[in-house]
Amino acid sequence: MIPFLDLKAAYCELKPEIDAAIHRVLESGWYILGPEAEAFEAEWAEYCGAAHAVGLANGLDALTLALRALEVGSGDEVIVPSNTYIATWLAVSAVGARPVPVEPDPATYNIDPDRIVAAITPATRVLLPVHLYGQPADLDPILTLARKHELAVVEDAAQAHGARYKGRRIGSHGDVVCWSFYPGKNLGALGDAGAVTTDRADLADRIRVLRNYGSRRKYVNEAAGVNSRLDPLQAAVLRVKLKVLDEWTERRRAVATAYAEGLRGSGLTLPYAPDWAEPVWHLYVVRSEARDALQERLTNAGIDTLIHYPIPPHMQGAYAELKMAPEAMPLARDLADKLLSLPMGPHLGTARARSVVSMLTAMKVAKENPGR
Repeated sequence: MIPFLDLKAAYCELKPEIDAAIHRVLESGWYILGPEAEAFEAEWAEYCGAAHAVGLANGLDALTLALRALEVGSGDEVIVPSNTYIATWLAVSAVGARPVPVEPDPATYNIDPDRIVAAITPATRVLLPVHLYGQPADLDPILTLARKHELAVVEDAAQAHGARYKGRRIGSHGDVVCWSFYPGKNLGALGDAGAVTTDRADLADRIRVLRNYGSRRKYVNEAAGVNSRLDPLQAAVLRVKLKVLDEWTERRRAVATAYAEGLRGSGLTLPYAPDWAEPVWHLYVVRSEARDALQERLTNAGIDTLIHYPIPPHMQGAYAELKMAPEAMPLARDLADKLLSLPMGPHLGTARARSVVSMLTAMKVAKENPGR
């Protein structure tokens, strides 16, 4: 059996360090915020090249509180990708604003900057690109549009820990960059965790207040905040894993290279990375005209795969009130029907990646994708 992602192996490799970090927190007697969370915030900000980092309970809260800090609310519109995990949209809804979807670049699957212009209206407040599958979105034209129309840019970097855009790490290009440390992420905790990074001191301060019941001093509440504080136990684990993040990214890149070399000419459409992008391969996503049949055959062969994401947000019941027809976002719908995520992770190894390649080759994928 080849698993999609081996989380236990990640723990086992770092077991002495992780156990010691957890023990350190338990012995400290400080279990909410405090020095451990502050240390991780400082280390994460430095890694991302940002002036500030604020630890939060999860990635959805990071997006939601970023929008709240920018005072986005009822009557406002936020431009989002049509092809993304629904959390990106849910954060917009959580503040009472309206998500306005824009289709992706068909080559990279990230939001297409050329399509954003037509979606901007007088109600638009924020552009919210997602660095999908670990590959940076094309930020320069997005930032140029934002400046021209006096809009904020909030980046969803939940899958892009360590990725670089034109040589610079993701973490401070836009007004706020939002992170998830869900266990399956490239930098994953042992439970839910999240953060924002930013160069704007005003936004960092506002998010710190909002995450802690709207309070900077106990029993004095200056805003209607929430409880979204990074757990010190998770912060301690993240500090350990941050030290090996770049090494684990290189392992992912080795797996991606093995896939790219082995599957060239297979009939599958392979990921495309522009010259300016340095992906971190959170996912390795291929496109097949016979995706469901291919996934079934791989499952029967003991190879675990996943579909990210089988139902686009505009087709979910959660957004029925938008009254968008399924065909309104044809690219997002097409990708939902044809994309398949192959096993990927720092503990997969190139040998098992080549086993996946051999199995796909033996299945004669090309015959399932005529004309490719």
